[in-house]
Amino acid sequence: MNSAGKLSVLVWNEGVHESLNEPEHIGRIYPEGIHGAIADGLREAIPGADISTATLASDEDHGLSEETLAATDVLLWWGHKAHAEVNDRVVERVQRHVLGGMGLIVLHSGHFAKIFTRLLGTSCSLAWRNDGERELVWTVKPSHPIADGVENPIVIPQQEMYGELFDIPDPDDLIFISSFAGGEVFRSGVTFTRGKGRIFYFSPGDQEYPVYHHPQVRRVIANGVSWAAQPEMHRVAPEVSNQPRGWFETHSSPETQDRPESPILPEEVLR
Repeated sequence: MNSAGKLSVLVWNEGVHESLNEPEHIGRIYPEGIHGAIADGLREAIPGADISTATLASDEDHGLSEETLAATDVLLWWGHKAHAEVNDRVVERVQRHVLGGMGLIVLHSGHFAKIFTRLLGTSCSLAWRNDGERELVWTVKPSHPIADGVENPIVIPQQEMYGELFDIPDPDDLIFISSFAGGEVFRSGVTFTRGKGRIFYFSPGDQEYPVYHHPQVRRVIANGVSWAAQPEMHRVAPEVSNQPRGWFETHSSPETQDRPESPILPEEVLR
């Protein structure tokens, strides 16, 4: 949460497709970049939130400095062409904040992002085909907050096909399954918990198609942000502790019960 008490959301995108003008029409469908379209959708859906954007080329930290992440409640991640160019030091920093309670929304080809494969511990490989075919996104857990108010199915006229096997661990929640005109199915909306952080992966959104302008896709992403955000959580990553017998009685005494936990150590201390 930022200093003004607003929900703080950061939309991160490589920005490589936009800089290379690949595909040639990307400037027409995403004149402010993919990150700009996602951010616009969040501003409409969550008007009281502080929505900002960053890209790979923002600065030496890719716009993901310690100070920025400490003030971010939810980070959205879109990647495709430049996973290997993301600095490992930045990935470690993001992982530390997710474990401490920052929300993470991973979109489309972000399934191969370093941060996602590191947190999940699997290859996250899948089948794919890009013929611009219809995708139907079916809600299979309508009771989940991320599915609130979402049409069933969401009809996306053109989209890259993702298909099983999707090499991920069993998710905490399977919310959406997609089917494609070619017959494949895909677990397109899943959640995980890592440490104290909530993670939501949602696959629709290839750079070839204007999917992030689709009102129902925007609704899902906004719901995901609201679900993943834990602004009141004191951001402390889980750590090993060796507690003496009787620690609970001491910790619960009037003299110590208001003592704050130690915050996440800045990376300078961890070097």
